[in-house]
Amino acid sequence: MAQTEEKIEKIIHSHVIYSMTAGAIPIPLADIAAVTAIQLDMIRQIAGEYGAEYDNDSGKSLVSSLAGATLARLGASMVKAIPGVGTVLGIGTQIMLSGAATYALGKVFDAHFSNRGSIFDFNTDKMKEKYNEFLEKGKEVAGKLKKDSRSEDIPGTLEKLKKLKDSGAITEEEYEETKKKLLQKMAG
Repeated sequence: MAQTEEKIEKIIHSHVIYSMTAGAIPIPLADIAAVTAIQLDMIRQIAGEYGAEYDNDSGKSLVSSLAGATLARLGASMVKAIPGVGTVLGIGTQIMLSGAATYALGKVFDAHFSNRGSIFDFNTDKMKEKYNEFLEKGKEVAGKLKKDSRSEDIPGTLEKLKKLKDSGAITEEEYEETKKKLLQKMAG
């Protein structure tokens, strides 16, 4: 069982990082679509580790009902549309919210699937309180990851973005625009 727990932790951790990377996509609403795709992939992988039933449509419904913070995420995403300062503020907020929400979803679904649950018997009302608790912990986790990456591993971020593009979570256009901004940042 310890091996399964270790695999689940790695799945959650890597998807938090991918979500934070996707949260940096400078195109309003494209970031939310990419983060949602990443979260659904994480839930599917966690279900797979437990041999639990999974359905993508049910997953989408559960993610949107649990992550009621979508309105806040939408606000952070739309702030990116304001030239200059809006982009910086929106991206910073979106990175943190994306990481924290992904962490919380991962932990909630881990708890559910580890108790032999499936995507079809998930009780959203019962899990909302747990989600909110994990969201607070997720903010700490995302903050630490963001702080740890302050030296900003731009090549590593570009590699993660390419994986997102290759998986279909973001489009070629979103990838190219974000890559261009990161390379400009690296050039100083």
